[in-house]
Amino acid sequence: MRLLIAPLLLAGIWAAPVLAQADPHQHHQHHDHQHQSAPDHDSSDHDSPSHGTHSHDVGAAGATYDLRWLDAMVQHHTGALRMSEFVFNIGSPGVGALANSIWREQAREIKAMGQWRKAWYPEAPVYPVALRPGGDPSTMAGLERMSAAQIQAMQMMGDTPTRSNRVSWFLEGMIAHHGGALEMAHDALETSTHPTVRRLAREIIVAQRVEIIALRRMLRNAGLDKPEYYKYDSLFSF
Repeated sequence: MRLLIAPLLLAGIWAAPVLAQADPHQHHQHHDHQHQSAPDHDSSDHDSPSHGTHSHDVGAAGATYDLRWLDAMVQHHTGALRMSEFVFNIGSPGVGALANSIWREQAREIKAMGQWRKAWYPEAPVYPVALRPGGDPSTMAGLERMSAAQIQAMQMMGDTPTRSNRVSWFLEGMIAHHGGALEMAHDALETSTHPTVRRLAREIIVAQRVEIIALRRMLRNAGLDKPEYYKYDSLFSF
């Protein structure tokens, strides 16, 4: 994500003391959200490994919604960092540069979200949390440690690519990965009332739709153009 993240980071740092003095667990109106080198220039192998499934649901509105959303988005961004590392400086036009850009900007967002989390939820456990089945979404007691399976699903890494298919693995997988972020961003816009979270959600939508279009262009240059590359276009606006 490349757009306006520096002002966003500064805004989050500036806002943190104010939010810490106020009630960091501001209540949200309650409503539930159940969302559930072209292959190193070997274009004959287009069967990329699976990137797995992704649960976009961070649970119902409540005082801990922003905490749960931040923890989920940090894990999601971490998956993008790991995926990008497979194609750093690869000799395929534009792919390595895009991977470096995604890594750099999402790492910056991870840092910002970590600062907001500490400022807004100083009593939260250090580990990432999720809503406990049947738990109260407005209390810390209603949360539990995010499981390894939940973290894996959020990161959407799936199978490790091979040297021959790592470019298509990255390009196709990052479209799906960005699609998950778009769904999470829209959920935040529907559920969160926190201005900083809502601003970040809008920034994610703007930046990742630009990157999805760039990813599709690179795939077309490699001779690939599939219907699933366009499944998230309805989420391009807010």
